[in-house]
Amino acid sequence: MARLADYFVLVAFGPHPRGSAEGQGQILQRFPEKDWEDNPFPQGIELFCQPSGWQLCPERNPPTFFVAVLTDINSERHYCACLTFWEPVEPTQEGLCTEDTAEREEEAGEGGPVGLSTAAPGPPGQLFAPKTLVLVSRLDHAEVFRNSLGLIYTIHVEGLNVGLENVVGNLLTCIIPLAGGSQRTISLGAGDRQVIQTPLTDSLPISRCSVALLFRQLGITNVLSLFCAALTEHKVLFLSRSYQRLSDACRGLLALLFPLRYSFTYVPILPAQLLEVLSTPTPFIIGVNAAFQAEAQELLDVIVADLDGGTVTVPECVHIPPLPEPLQSQTHSILSMVLDPELELADLAFPPPTTSTSSLKMQDKELRAVFLRLFAQLLQGYRWCLHMVRIHPEPVIRFHKAAFLGQRGLVEDDFLMKVLEGMAFAGFVSERGVPYRPTDLFDELVAHEVARMRADDSHPQRVLRHVKELAEQLYKNENPYPAVAMHKVQRPGEASHLRRAPRPFPRLDEGMVQWIVDQATAKMQGAPPAVKAEKKTTVPSGPPMTAILERSSGLHGNSARRLEVVRNCISYVFEGKMLEAKKLLPAVLRALKGRAARRCLAQELHLHVQQNRAVLDHQQFDFVVRMMNCCLQDCTSLDEHGIAAALLPLVTAFCRKLSPGVTQFAYSCVQEHVVWSTPQFWEAMFYGDVQTHIRALYLEPAEDRDPSQVCGDSLGPRDGAGLALAHVRPLGQVGEALTQEDERSALDVASEQRRLWPTLSREKQQELVQKEESTVFSQAIHYASRMSYLLLPLDSSKSRLLRERAGLGDLESASNSLVTNSMAGSVAESYDTESGFEDAETCDVPGAVVRFINRFVDKVCTESGVTSDHLKGLHVMVPDIVQMHIETLEAVQRESKRLPPIQKPKLLRPRLLPGEECVLDGLRVYLLPDGREEGAGGSRGGPALLPAEGAVFLTTYRVIFTGMPTDPLVGEQVVVRSFPVAALTKEERINIQTPSDQYLPDGLQLRSCTFQLLKMVFDEEVGSDSAELFRKQLHKLRYPPDIRGTFALTLGSAHTPGRPPRATKDKGPSFRTLSRNLMKNAKRTIGRQYVTRKKYSPPSWEHRGQPPPGDQEDEISVSEELEPSTLTPSLALKPSDRMTMSSLVERACCRDYQRLGLGTLSSSLSRAKSEPFRISPVNRMYAICRSYPGLLIVPQSVQDNALQRVSRCYRQNRFPVVCWRSGRSKAVLLRSGGLHGKGVVGLFKAQNAPSPGQSQADSSSLEQEKYLQAVVSSMPRYADASGRNTLSGFSSAHMGSHVPSPRARVTTLSNPMAALASRRTAPRGKWGSVRAGGRSGGLSTDVGTRLAGMGPPQANGAPPDPGFLRPQRAALYIIGDKAQLKGVRPDPLQQWELVPIEVFETRQVKGSFKKLLKACVPGYPATEPGSASFLCSLEDSEWLIQIHKLLQVSVLVVELLDSGSSVLVSLEDGWDITTQVVSLVQLLSDPFYRTLEGFRLLVEKEWLSFGHRFSHRGAHTLAGQSSGFTPVFLQFLDCVHQVHLQFPMEFEFSPFYLKFLGYHHASHRFRTFLLDSDYERIELGLLYEEKGERRGQAACRSVWEYVERLSKRTPVFYNYLYAPEDAEVLRPYSNVSNLKVWDFYTEETLAEGPPYDWELAQGPPEPPEEERPDGGAPQSRRRVVWPCYDNCPRAQPDAISQLLEELQRLETELGRPPERWKDAWDRVKAAQRLEGRQDERGTPSSLLVSSVPHHRRSLGVYLQEGPVGSTLSLSLDSDQSSGSSASGSRQAARRSTSTLYSQFQTAESENRSYEGTLYKKGAFMKPWKARWFVLDKTKHQLRYYDHRVDTECKGFIDLAEVEAVAPGTPTLGAPKTVDEKAFFDDVPSAQQWVDQIQSCLSDA
Repeated sequence: MARLADYFVLVAFGPHPRGSAEGQGQILQRFPEKDWEDNPFPQGIELFCQPSGWQLCPERNPPTFFVAVLTDINSERHYCACLTFWEPVEPTQEGLCTEDTAEREEEAGEGGPVGLSTAAPGPPGQLFAPKTLVLVSRLDHAEVFRNSLGLIYTIHVEGLNVGLENVVGNLLTCIIPLAGGSQRTISLGAGDRQVIQTPLTDSLPISRCSVALLFRQLGITNVLSLFCAALTEHKVLFLSRSYQRLSDACRGLLALLFPLRYSFTYVPILPAQLLEVLSTPTPFIIGVNAAFQAEAQELLDVIVADLDGGTVTVPECVHIPPLPEPLQSQTHSILSMVLDPELELADLAFPPPTTSTSSLKMQDKELRAVFLRLFAQLLQGYRWCLHMVRIHPEPVIRFHKAAFLGQRGLVEDDFLMKVLEGMAFAGFVSERGVPYRPTDLFDELVAHEVARMRADDSHPQRVLRHVKELAEQLYKNENPYPAVAMHKVQRPGEASHLRRAPRPFPRLDEGMVQWIVDQATAKMQGAPPAVKAEKKTTVPSGPPMTAILERSSGLHGNSARRLEVVRNCISYVFEGKMLEAKKLLPAVLRALKGRAARRCLAQELHLHVQQNRAVLDHQQFDFVVRMMNCCLQDCTSLDEHGIAAALLPLVTAFCRKLSPGVTQFAYSCVQEHVVWSTPQFWEAMFYGDVQTHIRALYLEPAEDRDPSQVCGDSLGPRDGAGLALAHVRPLGQVGEALTQEDERSALDVASEQRRLWPTLSREKQQELVQKEESTVFSQAIHYASRMSYLLLPLDSSKSRLLRERAGLGDLESASNSLVTNSMAGSVAESYDTESGFEDAETCDVPGAVVRFINRFVDKVCTESGVTSDHLKGLHVMVPDIVQMHIETLEAVQRESKRLPPIQKPKLLRPRLLPGEECVLDGLRVYLLPDGREEGAGGSRGGPALLPAEGAVFLTTYRVIFTGMPTDPLVGEQVVVRSFPVAALTKEERINIQTPSDQYLPDGLQLRSCTFQLLKMVFDEEVGSDSAELFRKQLHKLRYPPDIRGTFALTLGSAHTPGRPPRATKDKGPSFRTLSRNLMKNAKRTIGRQYVTRKKYSPPSWEHRGQPPPGDQEDEISVSEELEPSTLTPSLALKPSDRMTMSSLVERACCRDYQRLGLGTLSSSLSRAKSEPFRISPVNRMYAICRSYPGLLIVPQSVQDNALQRVSRCYRQNRFPVVCWRSGRSKAVLLRSGGLHGKGVVGLFKAQNAPSPGQSQADSSSLEQEKYLQAVVSSMPRYADASGRNTLSGFSSAHMGSHVPSPRARVTTLSNPMAALASRRTAPRGKWGSVRAGGRSGGLSTDVGTRLAGMGPPQANGAPPDPGFLRPQRAALYIIGDKAQLKGVRPDPLQQWELVPIEVFETRQVKGSFKKLLKACVPGYPATEPGSASFLCSLEDSEWLIQIHKLLQVSVLVVELLDSGSSVLVSLEDGWDITTQVVSLVQLLSDPFYRTLEGFRLLVEKEWLSFGHRFSHRGAHTLAGQSSGFTPVFLQFLDCVHQVHLQFPMEFEFSPFYLKFLGYHHASHRFRTFLLDSDYERIELGLLYEEKGERRGQAACRSVWEYVERLSKRTPVFYNYLYAPEDAEVLRPYSNVSNLKVWDFYTEETLAEGPPYDWELAQGPPEPPEEERPDGGAPQSRRRVVWPCYDNCPRAQPDAISQLLEELQRLETELGRPPERWKDAWDRVKAAQRLEGRQDERGTPSSLLVSSVPHHRRSLGVYLQEGPVGSTLSLSLDSDQSSGSSASGSRQAARRSTSTLYSQFQTAESENRSYEGTLYKKGAFMKPWKARWFVLDKTKHQLRYYDHRVDTECKGFIDLAEVEAVAPGTPTLGAPKTVDEKAFFDDVPSAQQWVDQIQSCLSDA
């Protein structure tokens, strides 16, 4: 019960003491005059009666009423109800206050509480003074106050016969209940009746209509802004001209804040005299009359709400955080539904009849219900984060803000963070956190309606229904009895204030009023207190917290699979399966970015602690610490998710033994995290643990747990651990907790204890208080130790305090944490400044830790009610605890230094080739990323494979790095990068600048010409001596003193290393020495060759099958003077010469010459006069030219002795020889070295008159002229002299300074103007610029057209037009260097013509290649992003320009040859660019060279036999080191690659074949590309050995042999697109824009190194998919293919390769020997061709036919019967056959008869018409083999098998393609047992075969 009114006061106008214009209020009377004991009289009440100031008024205003609110020193509110009326001023007052009347009038008009429209003027000059009746009460019953004061005023005005004293006395003695929903009828003794209803619940605010009015005045958005501003402690100022509205607005805003109470300055009506209060620094809610708006605008940090204008002004400097989404938008929409229900219906086509809107009072409750619901959503689950620190004597409760924010998912939310830190929320916790108290609507809502609210969120109508239900409850709380009788209170009549009052308000009799009050007080003392007992209950906690918005955690979604990985990894660690754990660790570290995985880790580790597995070995310890660090590095300083809290007991549990008596705990390795230096974290942890122990104190013994488990156990379900309510919930054990109903939470226990407290005896109460205090005290000691563990670094001697770590030691030196990126948080300022330690440098670590702990202890012990004596004792103990711990740490640190260093990853040994040996074992290095992005996971994505940690190995063949990526997230991928030692082009020392010191700056960068780069730094364990040794050994292997030291020559040959190197002085050994060597080697190698090897064509016919003579060494006698007679081949060669000859015949040149029909060696080696060219053995002793092969093609008419003289005119004696002849135009291609310029002697002799005997120079020149004439004469088309009209007859525009003499006709290719013309007229650019080194000049369209004798170039591959061959051509074009051609004597008959071109030199190739290397394999990352920098570097290198020039010149030569002119390429020394051009010309002109066999012949002939200087250009030895690497051969391969790209169907070999040769020509794995010429190879004994002895599966010495072996096993060198058009001459585009960068330069395979050593590239076989031994599911075979890591062709083979592999696998499974891939492929193609032929009649051209090539050009069938034999030839009309004279078109239309029988699948044995053994000659260069042939007349086929009983057909000849069968001519390489004469005998069985086949043909 409480008094309705405490004081009644009468306040009147009084003059101001200082005589100012305004008056002041004077209290005339107050009742009771004595203050109540429980409620003293509020001072300054007169200011609030007239808030705008006391002023006189010229009119009589109507009475006004408002309620002001005063707050006393105890924060209690006093409601001052003021009723003001105006009375005429008495003359004395009037006299005093007549000054400035007008001003006062104006002020009263503006600032008066009400308008003047209802005022009436009094007599002229009459002034009226305000008088106020004031009722002061602690209760807020504004209507009752209005009625009561109104009654008193009515009695006075109307003159009712009622004593005012009685009424006032009754008013002051009226007692009403506070709450409980009762109603009380009161009467003040004037015939009045009022009913007072008390609210049901005292805690719910009473708002009447104030909230609804506030929304009407300001609108939804503005009110929400004010709501957020008030909650986040901003200053809010209301402006209005109405005082009542100011009161209502403030009351409404406070009602919205429920259940929080506003605890700052609250003044709904602020008097004008107190306006300076607005500049207070604290938050406030204040109302001010709108007249003072100007003063309000000066305030910079105040939010101003203008109620009259409906605006809210927020200053720029103020930020109001909005409600978290989705609550903001949800609240907004619900409010609009409540305030404007018609909004939902506004768009309906047929709106329902208008719905009845709620009354204002009801709407007010609905609006409040929305906000009540909002708070329930915001604070849902708050009770799970309360810490019960003390229960007795009074509850002490703390709220765990961090855990609450973390669980709600609002860590970053500014609004909620500020609300939780505000004073209102602190009051909420202390008031509502109490576990045993009365509950109200909010408690019910939070506890029981959460699920419903979540479910309703997406259904607005259901939300509205809920809001209306809540509004009903709120309304019922305010109006428990709605149908109550109305008040009955007298009111004054209309306009009663205008009537002249009979007298002023009388002075009341104080004695009488006091007597009434005393009487009532005495009565009250006698009566029993009618106090309704409050109903207290245990406050329900409600469901546990959930996130306010389920945010998906993106990349780290906590899938069950991730948690499974974490659990597995921990299991592996504790089971000692370290390798398995290491495999999973990167995935675990990645998973630990997610919260659930971190919780899972803490739970799993906790289980292992409970199982007494806390003592670990070193590896386990490292793993556990690493995972803990990974968890902690993402924790913020507040630890919202409880991860650090969960790990805190674990870091003091896990340990390892360093030595007897010394144990290192995990805490010493996880100190480097900001959370440990955050006081708030320690407080939350402390309170959590205290709560656990307090709870354990009161639990009954049956429920009690093992004390050891209780202590420090923070992870059990609602357990005795310190985080029962704060940290256990975050760790996801809610479900577990709810199922265990027997375990009561700490709040339940506290509630029970509070209920029992009043019933306990005083002694028992005292005992419980002491127990609780000692529990808190013991925990404080425990935490002092814990904090010292985590704050004192392992090495505390480093006494520098870093501010970042808040007194926790120097990070770099004093912490051995494994996390390198320290997370710096700073709380240093919070206590360093307090404790006066400004200079952190001088402060010691232990002192700082002691202060930090002392501050913590002070705070928590004071809050927890620990006595001051205990607290003093604690302060004494803390330094001792810290000192003891420091002493322990010293021993730990000492022992930890003795631990072996971190175990480095195991060295991975590389796989070696057979014969490859390790020279230097693995040196630990780090492989750093270079400029290539792919390996480092650059912009293209992919894994960061580099940097990698591993070792570098040096073997006799390669430099190999093997290792693993240092990035743990990449996984255990093995990284291999290697290159052949011989390919090293540059080695340089580098310095690496790295942020961490783990790398030494001692680095090495190795670059190879196979486009590999090893950029590495040696590990610290590798001494500088080892690094230096590595460099020296590498240098020694790269540049051996002699060629015999290379890997290819040392491999497998025991005798070669012992050979002494050749004496350097013996530069030109005598001819006799040479011949001896030659013969020795011939004897040693050739002699045993023919017995074993039959593949190549045999030696000379005379000695077929005879063993070579053994005593030939001295039979050769050659004079050293080189007389001409020795060079003339005798008609009968000696046996030794014949042996040499037979070996020379075997060479590639000779085989190719025979194919081209350029000459044969008949039995007598005499020349067949009919042939224009002959094979000359003049150079068989390499006497004329050491770099040429032994057999040369020369014109028939030239004598051998003349060649000696001709050779002197050319550089290196490389005189012109024929190397190829066109099959169609019969034009020949010649090659030679450049011409010698005329010597000085020649110049002098030229000035003298010609003597009859010519000088040597002149004779040479004449010999040269004769030789060229002989070449021209040898060409059938130019044998007559009709070809004199040459190109020079067209125009002399290009004759200028380049013409050496008036007689010469010189065509120059360097006119710049013509180059421009070429760009206009020839878009294909075939005749584009042939640019010289100076980048100027060009080959004009005009000249090119004249050279080719045709118009603009044809489209690629188009046939030449009919006018292609013209007679106006030179017979021979000499293409040479511009500078060198000046010495050529022009042809007097103009049968040859000079074409001077500018070519690049080899040094330019070398420079260009260096730049290309740097572009493709840059040493450092590019400065510009993307491919721009690569393209710039590529352009700077000019590599593609050189390729363009080569292709351009080659296409020019091809055109000339194709038009019938012969060409002599005579550039530089004749072994570099000449070789490139000549090889390209043959490749483009002759389809044979585009096969595997043909390309091999081309390289052997043009590059090896004709002496390209491989050793010199590749710098193979120490002598060549200075010259460097010049990749002439690689450039040629690049040109071939460009042609291959443009004509993919014309090459039998794949692009991989070119890369393979490009890699191995520099690798020294094979002997093929060693040395500079055949002469050197013979001298070293390599030439015939290479082709001779086979050693089974021994290492291949020849690259060709290796290719051949490998081709049988795999189709890697084969091009499936191969479908050549016959006799196709290729004319590729050569513009730079048409050229592509060869992927050989840019691709790499980090999984296994370069893929060109096939044995190494295959890798170990993958295990089959089987069940795992542990019974789990089979492992998936899926794998990720990374372009820079995996070998893509092997990981993802093309469809055909995959099918062939599958075929072989299935055959193996069936137990059959697998068929060779080539046979299967040929069979498929043959079958497909057959199908194509069937369809041919219907379609004019069948794709199948065009795409499937015929491999049979011609087939020779050889029959052997007894001692004599006969040959017959089947000439096939294949459209591929170049030799076929018959027209192919006629036969193509003829449908194959065999197709008629294709539907019959009868066994082949049933269709055998005739059969027998025949010898069959295979493809080119294959030997003759006996086959079993079957003639099948039914299928019209001639099939053949390996032997008679063979069931599998090896091939067939479709007789539809056979034109005729005739006896054959003798062929080179026929079986040796067949006598020569047998070729001309007629054998009956041969005739039988002829007859049978003929009859079959005639049948068709």
